[in-house]
Amino acid sequence: MGKGALVRLPLLALLARGPAHGYELKQDLEQLLGSAYPQPNIGQIYVTLGRLEKTGLIEGEEVEQSSRPNKKIYRLTEAGREALNVWFEETADEPRVRDDFFMKLALAPRTGLADQITLINRQRRQYLNTMRALSKLAAAEDRDNRIAHLLIEGAMLHLQADLDWLERCQEELEDTE
Repeated sequence: MGKGALVRLPLLALLARGPAHGYELKQDLEQLLGSAYPQPNIGQIYVTLGRLEKTGLIEGEEVEQSSRPNKKIYRLTEAGREALNVWFEETADEPRVRDDFFMKLALAPRTGLADQITLINRQRRQYLNTMRALSKLAAAEDRDNRIAHLLIEGAMLHLQADLDWLERCQEELEDTE
């Protein structure tokens, strides 16, 4: 799933409330998700809106402004509303079996290019650094933004599970040496 796909459906969902222009949508996303969520830049938003318009999920209309260039207001089409309904009904099914780190871990002994325990330790350091960064974000985030706090908490719980799993890998691999 490319970055565009991660922005596409949230933009559609924001347009379900009513018409808006690109910059408003960017601000809405930032306000909703807080600083922990990787924010798309405005260029990415406009490229995605262009694609959504081409596929008929939204329609854009140029609106004249007296002292500034025209702005384009986007609204959801019936097809867009249908795509959103399908998205909200789907459940997420992304088991971590296609994990890049695990592939390295599995291939390391066969290639002789890396040591498994070194890989585990490096990954553990990365997870711990990410955990510290998330803790700082949580402390800095507006207390009233429950969505942002839940997002950070979810990321930290996933990281904790990943750390536990690394521990399990290390125990298993050290036993076989």
